[in-house]
Amino acid sequence: MQRIDLPLPWSCPGSERRLSVFRFGSGPCKAYIQASLHADELPGMRVAVELKRRLAELEQQGRLTGVIELVPVANPIGLGQMVQATHQGRFELGSGKNFNRDFVDLAALVAPQLEGRLGQDGPSNVRLIRAAMLQALDALAPAASELQGLQRLLLRHACDADLVLDLHCDFDAAMHLYLLPQQWPQLQPLAARLQAAAVLTVEDSGGNSFDEACALPWVALARRFPEAQIPPACLAATLELGGMADTERERAEVNAEHILAFLADQGLIAGDWPAPPPTCCEATPFSGTQYAYAPHPGVVSFLQPVGARVKVGDALFEVIDPLSDRHSLVHAETSGVLYARERMRFAQPGLWLAKVAGPTPIRQGRLLSD
Repeated sequence: MQRIDLPLPWSCPGSERRLSVFRFGSGPCKAYIQASLHADELPGMRVAVELKRRLAELEQQGRLTGVIELVPVANPIGLGQMVQATHQGRFELGSGKNFNRDFVDLAALVAPQLEGRLGQDGPSNVRLIRAAMLQALDALAPAASELQGLQRLLLRHACDADLVLDLHCDFDAAMHLYLLPQQWPQLQPLAARLQAAAVLTVEDSGGNSFDEACALPWVALARRFPEAQIPPACLAATLELGGMADTERERAEVNAEHILAFLADQGLIAGDWPAPPPTCCEATPFSGTQYAYAPHPGVVSFLQPVGARVKVGDALFEVIDPLSDRHSLVHAETSGVLYARERMRFAQPGLWLAKVAGPTPIRQGRLLSD
């Protein structure tokens, strides 16, 4: 195991933040796994603890057949953001920006340098494009903020990986994944191993989140240069490992083993691993997800557990104004899986309270909420 500590720019005098990357194994293929980019989403960090321990064991046993880079704390900035004993890990306090939005568009960055250089040899093109990505990131002007510096470091370590897994969670949620629709066949065994309740597919959700910043450039470059052979060289997914409170040791150990088994599926770990389950949830378009909102302020009572299958018209939650006694029921507008609920129990204007994954598109434009 090699530990790489990378200083972040723009640290305050007298202090310094660092991003720590743990590198295991060697070989022609590479996987990159990071946890808790939203720093208050700790189930991924807990799983990363188990992954680090197990990867060290597997490396010592000589079973790693590729490079695996692990970043257990992907957001040291947000990890330290405590406001009146409440962790604020989703948004950078200085700018208000979401830590998992607006990563560099690598396709736009490298396309001018690739003109006239790509041919019919797919593997050669992959090597050329990855080298161009690394060079382009290194050639950018110095980061203008600590957040920008962090995002560039994360992307630099992931952009040459064959597989990228970004470990998150939702507020109160069942296991679910976000991924490109083109990559669902390859990632279905991972969803099956994790027993995901929902898989949301989207090519471009509108926020240039980390997983899309890694996978989407290959799609965009293939369209930009149709005469060249450009394979989808980065398989990427966001894994939402349940809810924010789901940090139990046994759960983390099981999820870590599922992820390791999938790495073995991808040829990165040798040895015998259990086969993925034969059944899995169906993937649905992210545009088919209902974000359910309250019609007025009030205390919220949920009427369905996470993971429940609901039909159009089923009551999801009730909202009661404790002063006026106004009472409202909010119903499912699509049939599917209630895969996430808000942690707060008082309705706020403009904030979703429940998400239902349905098979029919009902939204368009920017699909991500901040």
